[in-house]
Amino acid sequence: MEKKLDNGGIRIIVAAHKPYWMPADAAYLPLQVGAAGKPKLGWACDDSGDNISEKNACYCELTGLYWAWKNLDCAALGLVHYRRHFCLKRFTKNRGNILTGLQAAALLAEADVLVPARRHYWIETNYSQYAHAHHAVDLDVTRQIITERFPEYLKTFDAVMKRTSGHRFNMFIMKWELASRYCTWLFEILFELEKRLDISDYNANDRRVFGFVAERLLDVWLETNGIRYREIPYMFLENQHWLKKGAAFVLRKLKGGKMDG
Repeated sequence: MEKKLDNGGIRIIVAAHKPYWMPADAAYLPLQVGAAGKPKLGWACDDSGDNISEKNACYCELTGLYWAWKNLDCAALGLVHYRRHFCLKRFTKNRGNILTGLQAAALLAEADVLVPARRHYWIETNYSQYAHAHHAVDLDVTRQIITERFPEYLKTFDAVMKRTSGHRFNMFIMKWELASRYCTWLFEILFELEKRLDISDYNANDRRVFGFVAERLLDVWLETNGIRYREIPYMFLENQHWLKKGAAFVLRKLKGGKMDG
């Protein structure tokens, strides 16, 4: 029997690693990520059932996505962050504007996937921005894996890497069948990438490589498969230091190399 796209059928996991405010809407499921060996926060934990919780330092919120994929049963699956949420009103920090399960269901009647509004780099391509901020080899090896295992995705991968914008944060809400297909594809690539990359000399931020790479793969999967998606706004619940971020971005571009942080 097909599950209904309503508050009971949509599960949006909220990935968190510390105590924080959570939406009260029934569609949201607070999930402690990287919970293996850590004091529990009183939420669902990504170290139960089939899980990769111990990989959290390198996979970030994706340990939560993997857990949800393997252990939940729902009509649609979503992933957001404890400080970053979908909304329908731009430029807001009002928690009351966070997307509800009923609103998500209405949007999914017109599209198969909801994604955050594009992030624009303007003076950088997706590839060069990553190379300046992290390690270009991460994407180079990813491309090789796609060439070997999923050659039908290679043309789109190359096109996405040349663009100056993309859907970031590993945030989405997808109908379940699509979410399952996406996770199958995504984690096959990431697990193989993990085998091939030597990250022993990476700093703590760059060791989050598999989460960072996954952010660049969502568009590749959506476009290759011709998936109907809709962009919606998102909010960040805390202040962001845009001047500091912008300065670091420009410096990376001018110096032509990566900077920590």
